Amino acid sequence: MDEKTILVNLQRCTGCWTCSLACKVGNGLPDEKFWLTVRTEGSGEGIDRPAGVWPDLHMSWIPIWSKSCVRCGGRLAEGELPYCVNACPNGALSVGEAAAGECEALRQRGFRIFKLPAWENAADNVVYASKG
Repeated sequence: MDEKTILVNLQRCTGCWTCSLACKVGNGLPDEKFWLTVRTEGSGEGIDRPAGVWPDLHMSWIPIWSKSCVRCGGRLAEGELPYCVNACPNGALSVGEAAAGECEALRQRGFRIFKLPAWENAADNVVYASKG
């Protein structure tokens, strides 16, 4: 992993969109522009709709960076975290050396480490960790 690689621990992501809003505000993006969105994985019937039947409901989220993401290069050069990583209230995001260390620790705990497929047209250098 290089210093700009972001690791997403999907077990910690709660779909709060704080990463996306921090990116948007920090980078001064217009209202209609997002470099980072958060997809709900559930029933497929709309945002934040769980899959399953009560009492066995389940839902998860996956942050997706667009190819427009600049990884907050200026912040990284100054030793600061990208806006998204800095803002995550659950510690689901890490970058650089911290991401490499956490990735290895998660792999040893049985997490699956993966990247999104090319058809997602997502940014490079983002890896995901999922249990099971």
